[in-house]
Amino acid sequence: MRVDKWLWHARFAKTRTVAAELVKAGLRLNGTRIAKPAAQVGLGDVLTFAIGPRVRVVKVLALGTRRGPAPEAQALYDDLSPPPPPPDLSAPKASGPRPDKRDRRRFAAPAPDRLD
Repeated sequence: MRVDKWLWHARFAKTRTVAAELVKAGLRLNGTRIAKPAAQVGLGDVLTFAIGPRVRVVKVLALGTRRGPAPEAQALYDDLSPPPPPPDLSAPKASGPRPDKRDRRRFAAPAPDRLD
């Protein structure tokens, strides 16, 4: 099966065009970089690719016959990628799209010295 079609069946890409762009952006098949979306993928192959800030490593368990619901798509692969990093809670959160007066004061205030 074509790798772009498999990525679409496994719901890593919303469309086959996006799946083809994902392959062209840099996808590794068993550790070897492939550049063509028509590369063949089979059972037991390991795919490594980046989606957003995460690097995904998946092992192909089955070849799908259709792009079905999410539970069916998740049965096509085994996720070997490390868990995502925890969110950075030290960054200040804004209450809305623009910081209000309270947020601006908090941003401008110097950080307390930990030695005091």
